[in-house]
Amino acid sequence: MTQQSPLGLNDRAWRMVEALCADAAALRVGVSRGEAGECLVDAGAGHLGGIAAGLRLSAICLGGLGEVRLATDPTLPRWPWTISVSTSNPVAACLASQYAGWSLTHGKGKGSFFALGSGPARALARKEKLFEELDFRDEAKHGVLVLESGKPPPAALVKEVAHACNIAASNLAILYAPTQSLAGGVQVVARVLEVALHKAHQLHFPLSRIVDGLGAAPLPPAHPDFIVAMGRTNDAIIFGGRVQLFVTGPSAEARDLAQTMPASKSRDYGRPFAEIFKAAKGDFYAIDPMLFSPAEVIVTAIETGDSFLAGAVDAALLNASFGGSA
Repeated sequence: MTQQSPLGLNDRAWRMVEALCADAAALRVGVSRGEAGECLVDAGAGHLGGIAAGLRLSAICLGGLGEVRLATDPTLPRWPWTISVSTSNPVAACLASQYAGWSLTHGKGKGSFFALGSGPARALARKEKLFEELDFRDEAKHGVLVLESGKPPPAALVKEVAHACNIAASNLAILYAPTQSLAGGVQVVARVLEVALHKAHQLHFPLSRIVDGLGAAPLPPAHPDFIVAMGRTNDAIIFGGRVQLFVTGPSAEARDLAQTMPASKSRDYGRPFAEIFKAAKGDFYAIDPMLFSPAEVIVTAIETGDSFLAGAVDAALLNASFGGSA
């Protein structure tokens, strides 16, 4: 039986949303109430937002259980600005909260809405198959949902989300920003550690044995075209992302995880993601899921002190994706 977690993802995130709203003017985000009474935070659609807003958005998406910072890194001298992520609760923060796994749809045709929901409200609703495997359930009066979207969801869908979370719509906060925006780009790249956790899950490594995690990936330049922007944020992780996982258990299993995790192990590795996406005619399911991984991985077996390194940052492919010129 799944036990309620004492970590309080939504309570933590709600306090962070309140602080963000108090700083709305400085962060250049818009705060309003939707038709269903929900709190809406526009971090990069109708409002400019920015990198600072993206850092806040990313930390909220982790349910308040991780830190997200802007740093510099000499590994890629042409792209020195890096988004770094750390958490001592990687499964809860990354998979129960940050992972964009809740498919939200409403209507058909021109007026339809679709987005993948992330953030701690997922742990209230538990609508995804993933939660059948995660021993994690959150309970709270407030819920926080993050959408990679250029517009908020319609009222009917908001009410469905609130009902699934067992909260009043007025106690639901929905934060959104498109991938093309500065904040949207930051929050996607801040998933570098989550990508590694999800890959470990796909490789059937016991999640309970991943006890700490660090990740970093270069901040890509924003682009107004969705496909280009999406490609750059994915490539920041695939070609420039670095992750270290701290795990329990035998060293041999830590070694095997490290050796199978890097993006370079994928059959689709070797071209900027936008090119791969176009070649697949926009069908994500036609792309090898093993591609969605960090470029470089360190797995440390904490009971033996052994560390295993695999993969490498690929500056040439990152330059091709980011479009830098001398």
